[in-house]
Amino acid sequence: MATFLLKKSYQLKDLQEVPFKDLWGSRGVFTTMRMVGKPPKLILLKPHIENLIKSTKKYGIRKKNLKNIIKDLINKNTLYKGPDNLFRIALNKKLISISIRKRLKPESNFNLLLFKYKRIEPKYKNLYYKKILAKLSTVDSTKFDIALVAYDRILETGTSNLVFVKNGKIFSPKKNCYFGNTIKFISKKIKINFKDISIKSIHDYDEIILIGSGKGVTSVSKIDELKWKVRKNIFYTKLSKIYNSLT
Repeated sequence: MATFLLKKSYQLKDLQEVPFKDLWGSRGVFTTMRMVGKPPKLILLKPHIENLIKSTKKYGIRKKNLKNIIKDLINKNTLYKGPDNLFRIALNKKLISISIRKRLKPESNFNLLLFKYKRIEPKYKNLYYKKILAKLSTVDSTKFDIALVAYDRILETGTSNLVFVKNGKIFSPKKNCYFGNTIKFISKKIKINFKDISIKSIHDYDEIILIGSGKGVTSVSKIDELKWKVRKNIFYTKLSKIYNSLT
């Protein structure tokens, strides 16, 4: 269960503080950033804010100087609260909500569970996450994540992008999933080939790796339902070094 260090909500119209609402299920958008160090540093802050602002237009969230408002709220709410946390900011047409929670580090023996579901409007980091959150609440997030499956293809997890390694090359799903800021950063450092990843082809891959703000770079040990097990950790080591350059 998440340990929250801060939870605040503000009215969008006048920025007055109101009782906290997480906004899950409402028509709006969110982003989650890893917050490390003292003083705290938000990893990939600029692209997170840019993507958030871009997505607000899709969901009809309009406010003058919204980018500066978000930056000011972040600056006011990033006092030191520990060495490794997750900072979330969510918006709909009425509210801006901010929360900070402790980041739970994935264990080395990390597993994926299959979940037949495709996110609503997956190109955007929207707040339509209730089904995913309900499923995630049933597992230990340090040991498991859920792999979203639709059209007999693996898309992403409930928290992260996925990459698959075969014959010395990295592959990642090309559609029906969100292209997150962490995988964007890594794709500038090492070539990632984007293609559909079918369930039937899963045994062709030596490594499966999660990439995201919360999970960082995490190697999957096995997927019991598909009888898949990791065979190598070569690219996990390479991607970890790239990611660690951020932190």
